Amino acid sequence: MARNIQSLERAAAMLRLLAGGERRLGLSDIASSLGLAKGTAHGILRTLQQEGFVEQDPASGRYQLGAELLRLGNSYLDVHELRARALVWTDDLARSSGESVYLGVLHQQGVLIVHHVFRPDDSRQVLEVGAMHPLHSTALGKVLCAYDPVAHSEAAEAERTAFTPRTLTGMEDFEGVLDLTRARGWAADVEETWEGVASVAAPIHDRRRMPVGAVGVTGAVERVCQEGGLRPEIVAAVRDCARAVSRDLGAGRF
Repeated sequence: MARNIQSLERAAAMLRLLAGGERRLGLSDIASSLGLAKGTAHGILRTLQQEGFVEQDPASGRYQLGAELLRLGNSYLDVHELRARALVWTDDLARSSGESVYLGVLHQQGVLIVHHVFRPDDSRQVLEVGAMHPLHSTALGKVLCAYDPVAHSEAAEAERTAFTPRTLTGMEDFEGVLDLTRARGWAADVEETWEGVASVAAPIHDRRRMPVGAVGVTGAVERVCQEGGLRPEIVAAVRDCARAVSRDLGAGRF
């Protein structure tokens, strides 16, 4: 069994201590509450302060939680608000398309699936919430890269693996796909990530008109495509779903 890292446990305990009780605590209070030597407590506090997780009042010398924790908390809430706003619309999209629906957000160098609606039939399916999908080959990933500069940078710097013969790995080709995605407002993945599987996705924006995620439909090529292209009614349904979620997040009309 892996051993816990003591310094991280102490830092976490320190943050919990500062989150409860008095607004600000002195070094002695923190050290005695956690049973730490002052030198040890001061070292942890200094590191947390450098990372923005803790702030020290210049007048009293007391410590309080820092702004970086607020930023991280807002990111957590943003994802959960996105999922909550999308629940009804993604259910409707699954029913209208007859296919699986995924809601994804940027996480590190991939797409984190935060919501998954099963294809509305009796087939055996596996829940993929928490799964990571690649940025450069999936429809969800292409949408994020097209509209989010951070996602674009992550994909540009990462190794773009060829999952199938259709996967585009060259940067020039990839940039061309992103230009096309921005021009038409949606992205496609036809057997670029998985053989026999096709996807279409569209961006979701928040009240600041910032891209906060993407929603997409995924299914067998023979169901999602027709005559060599994606079925236009599925593309339209995905775009309508993305617009509806964006409106619920305060983005207005797109």
